[in-house]
Amino acid sequence: MGQQEKVATSLAGTVSEEISASLTAVDAELARRYPGDPGTRQPVHTVYVPGDVFGPGTLRSWGDQALAALDEHAPDAASLAAVLGIPEELAGPVHDRVRAKLEREPVEDLRIDFEDGYGPRPGAEEDEAAARAARLVSEAYANGAAAPYMGIRMKCMEAGVRDRGIRTTDVFLTGLMEAGGLPDGLVLTLPKVTYPEQVTAFVQLLEAFEKAHGLDAGRIGFEIQIETSQSILAADGTAAVARMIDAARGRATGLHYGTFDYSACVGVSAAYQASDHPAADHAKAVMQVAAAGTGVRVSDGSTNVLPVGPTAQVHEAWRLHYGLTRRALARAYYQGWDMHPGHLPTRYAAVYTFYREGLEPAAARLAAYVAKAGGDVMDEPATAKALSGYLLRGIDCGALDTAEVARLTGLTRADLDAFASPRRGDLTVTAP
Repeated sequence: MGQQEKVATSLAGTVSEEISASLTAVDAELARRYPGDPGTRQPVHTVYVPGDVFGPGTLRSWGDQALAALDEHAPDAASLAAVLGIPEELAGPVHDRVRAKLEREPVEDLRIDFEDGYGPRPGAEEDEAAARAARLVSEAYANGAAAPYMGIRMKCMEAGVRDRGIRTTDVFLTGLMEAGGLPDGLVLTLPKVTYPEQVTAFVQLLEAFEKAHGLDAGRIGFEIQIETSQSILAADGTAAVARMIDAARGRATGLHYGTFDYSACVGVSAAYQASDHPAADHAKAVMQVAAAGTGVRVSDGSTNVLPVGPTAQVHEAWRLHYGLTRRALARAYYQGWDMHPGHLPTRYAAVYTFYREGLEPAAARLAAYVAKAGGDVMDEPATAKALSGYLLRGIDCGALDTAEVARLTGLTRADLDAFASPRRGDLTVTAP
């Protein structure tokens, strides 16, 4: 081992203690503001259905319509791969998994819409629709027919519709409580947020509801929908979206980009309103940086080009949607909106291709990191975290199987979870 080195220091032990004491408040602030990813499943998409259209068969109907579109316009693996440019070696696995997904779980996240997709209605009519939505959501969770995540988008906190939005939220949540309680997959979406004070007001609403029903403080979280330029850049030049996350007091679960409202707000003409427009890229980049480390997830928007009509037209719409979804995934936007059942085949085709084409390289890098085997890439703990997160997202959505990931990495699901959301300090995983 050679000669043992003499260790000498120059500073008194009190120096370290004094420095630590001076940073106590900063340590607490870091832990509060940046707790890291919650480690829960993130849906790959959100489907919006108007409040008066949603029914007990909506989820199955979307899956059946998606399967019918697949059978009509790309009935086998080769034809789907030819349309979308999926590599030949992935065509079969992707096609088979897409079909299985549409049969088993066609929608991962459903939002019953009482905002733009619903519009202004007589008060009694919206009351009844909100109560009906609560009953149907409760029944879906009770009988095992629910999507993993379900909830409503109410009207926003602007003066003209504020009272209606508050009442619809109250009716819906009260209906859930009377039907047995709030489901674990409950998600609320607050649209058209312009000022952080509107987020504060919504928090006040949820606090009052929790107190009225004896719920734990913070039980109800919500997504913030980014649809105005003021939500990105405030009048004083600050990033308003970061202040909105703070105003949510730990309740914010996501930031959802609203493609068309935001585009119109900054003056993009209708023909160029799309999720890959430079204005959209700027907004989402600010959202992404503001949300990093906070546990708040970012969702991309949607395309309004629907895959309907003759096969050639459907294929063109599919290629657009597939390309936009792949583009978003590469930019770490792991969720988006789907506006039509015909979007589901390309949503899952894009997602599954993304994870399956990267499975073996990601697994090999993670296994090498665990075994400290080196290789041609020198990875760090942050990269191991990203690799584990990638594999976990692939497993959660059905693109990958736990068994094949374990075979390739030598790691269990618990090991992957530990890498993806490590506790403070060292993390040791022993490869078999």
